[in-house]
Amino acid sequence: MSLLPHEPAHRLATRTEERRWLVTGLWAEEAVGIVGGEPKCCKSFLALDLAVSVASGTTCLRRFPVSRPGRVLLFAAEDALHVVRRRLEGICAAAGIDLAELDVQVITAPVVRLDLDADRASLDETVAKLQPRLLVLDPFVRLHRIDENASGEVAPILAYLRELQRRHGVAVALVHHSKKGGGRARAGQALRGSSEFHAWGDSNLYLRRNGDDLTLTVEHRAAPSVPEIALKLDQRGDALALHVVERRAEPEPQPTSVDERITRVLADAGRPLPLAELRAACRVRNSTLCEHLSALTAAGRLVRADDGYQLTAG
Repeated sequence: MSLLPHEPAHRLATRTEERRWLVTGLWAEEAVGIVGGEPKCCKSFLALDLAVSVASGTTCLRRFPVSRPGRVLLFAAEDALHVVRRRLEGICAAAGIDLAELDVQVITAPVVRLDLDADRASLDETVAKLQPRLLVLDPFVRLHRIDENASGEVAPILAYLRELQRRHGVAVALVHHSKKGGGRARAGQALRGSSEFHAWGDSNLYLRRNGDDLTLTVEHRAAPSVPEIALKLDQRGDALALHVVERRAEPEPQPTSVDERITRVLADAGRPLPLAELRAACRVRNSTLCEHLSALTAAGRLVRADDGYQLTAG
């Protein structure tokens, strides 16, 4: 019986910071993971944006740089080939590049079944020959005829993709749907089917829509995640692509009661305020203000000093 290969921990290869990322902040180098979200959340646009950025070396979403560009292999199972081309052309226009210069190889087979040994072998041979930096499979539901809720059926397919990643040093982005009505669950837990999906990913991107607002959440197994990102699908001339948008901070709600107004004004001031200044800031009648100041003082929430009223310490 032969021993498994092994190595002392201190001899394991190190990886410099710049080699940790395929797309800085979004997708780790040679990571497998999920691009997830409910229908009509632009999952395919996000996966294609990843593909264009990796293949061209341009920033993903016009924001996140690519550390190591290279060829991309894409299988878009739900969209006709002319639709895939049109979407890629729009994203290329947004990135300022020509589609003809883009090294994205599109699998044109009508069906690829990852639950069939023959199709797995064909995909393996294709990856071995083309040596892509990134493999995009969109969506998972079109790649099998298994029960997605059964861990015992999902796990072998995900294990095959992990093996593919390790054998060929390729990152794998798998587009997958979220559950209907899963908007309140944690992003990864909202994925449809087995919990294997969430556990499998090294880098996971989750899209959620709330009305017109589209939000991207990022998770990594071995790196800090970037804050939530607001996105918008914009048509700018010939360029139809996702863009990062800066949302205005929601204004703080105004205090509804006189007591809340008084304590908010004093907290913001950070110093004692005389009666006249408090009345102007709280916008209440003098008699009303005095009544509430007396009650708050009696309750121990305020103290009265020579130079005005202030919040009780602590």
